[in-house]
Amino acid sequence: MDKVLTTPMRPEDATTAEDWLAALADRNFIGGVLTPAAASLDVMEPAQMRILASAAASNADEVGAAVATAKAAQPGWADTNARKRGKMVAAAGRAITAEAEVIARLLARETGKALATECRGELAVSADLLEFYGGLGSELKGETIPFDPSVFATTTREPLGVVGAIVPWNVPLVLTMLKIAPALVAGNTVVIKASEEAPFATLACAVILNRFLPDGVVNVVVGNGLVCGAALTAHPDIAKITFTGSEAAGRIVYGAGAQRIVPVSLELGGKSPMIVCADANLDKVVTGAISGMRFTRQGQSCTAASRIYVHESLYDAFLAELTARLDKMVIGDPLDEATEIGTIINAKQKATIDRYVGIAEDTPGARVVRCGTLPTAGVAPDLYAQPTLLLDLPEDSPAAREEIFGPVCMIQKWNDYEAVIAAANNSDYGLAATVWTDSMTIALDATKRLNVGYVQVNQNLTIQPNLSYGGFGNSGLGKEASLEAMLEHFTRKKTIVLAM
Repeated sequence: MDKVLTTPMRPEDATTAEDWLAALADRNFIGGVLTPAAASLDVMEPAQMRILASAAASNADEVGAAVATAKAAQPGWADTNARKRGKMVAAAGRAITAEAEVIARLLARETGKALATECRGELAVSADLLEFYGGLGSELKGETIPFDPSVFATTTREPLGVVGAIVPWNVPLVLTMLKIAPALVAGNTVVIKASEEAPFATLACAVILNRFLPDGVVNVVVGNGLVCGAALTAHPDIAKITFTGSEAAGRIVYGAGAQRIVPVSLELGGKSPMIVCADANLDKVVTGAISGMRFTRQGQSCTAASRIYVHESLYDAFLAELTARLDKMVIGDPLDEATEIGTIINAKQKATIDRYVGIAEDTPGARVVRCGTLPTAGVAPDLYAQPTLLLDLPEDSPAAREEIFGPVCMIQKWNDYEAVIAAANNSDYGLAATVWTDSMTIALDATKRLNVGYVQVNQNLTIQPNLSYGGFGNSGLGKEASLEAMLEHFTRKKTIVLAM
């Protein structure tokens, strides 16, 4: 495989994705400095199946250096006026917006996601999250308590210290900002463990953030979970761990936090149901299924509507319209403006997707429908996957119960409302769900009874600032994207009682 050669480049001089790669290759970002790592690993450009650049493969000592730097910077940052902290974070969001196109191209190359349908939007939401949380500095309030006339009782909110934030490769920038924006505004400093699959856009955004924040407030280390991630979660000076990733890795992270008795928030997997009622608008439902399954993200999303239950009266029309629209979607080069669907992140994930589809193909009575046309020119075809529909699959099939994390969804017909609610709730996950109906009665009943943390009716939006987001069950612990997240997950409450 050919390697894209890079030469040293200062990030302040970077005007293209190639410039950023040259500046960030083999580097961590510690104390405001892009620091060479002792070892490196190759980062693939999945659409071309070539090495994009090398990234840091951080060891425990390098993680320790980042944590020590964050710890040294934290008292001064905590003493900075909260509204001023917020204004600095918001200013960084606006600066990221100014450089969004270049970073979006960098993101497209390292993740394989389409520039037009995914990466530009991710940059916009990431910057918006910084501006949203930047405006909440004034909300770090305590309370006065009417305890006894002879004392003055109050509470205050204090930052925790150094936050360790571990982010995955599928939506690295949005998930980074969901963690660090509230942590920073609350007065914490952060060490981000960027995904070794897609670290460069995260590093670039940290460099831009650092232009507005004191050195050491934001730090990034890159490496695999077994070494770099484990060193971060086990470090005695990490006061809070926030993690997004697989259920299996989340259990390990949770265990590491339990060993030191530090707070942990987890955003893990999902197998999200979409319930289509007989009175639903067919055109809106099909549009919602395409967006909800995150087909433009190759289905690599924990909120993907991967279990679609369609009332039998709409089933045939829904299936026909859905397959027709998916067949027209352009699968191709992520950097091509016409491309709507890019690539799977790596060969391991592609093999996982193929394995689940194989299970469905081997299931008696089940049908597998592949949609769209795979690209034949301009890209390496290895990691491309068609949108795939699994029909007439038993509810106990692994492909129906386990998270596939690819462009694959199960579609079932239903005719009994109680049964479909039970089927939707028959999951170890509880992240998200949608209901499609014109009946207010059904909408209110279903949203009350669905055992998930994030329910939408007649829409299938992704994470939005100011809407509390987080799941139940094996989908994780805690909320993100809201004021609640900042207060409950990145501060501690102190009670103070003064004798009069």
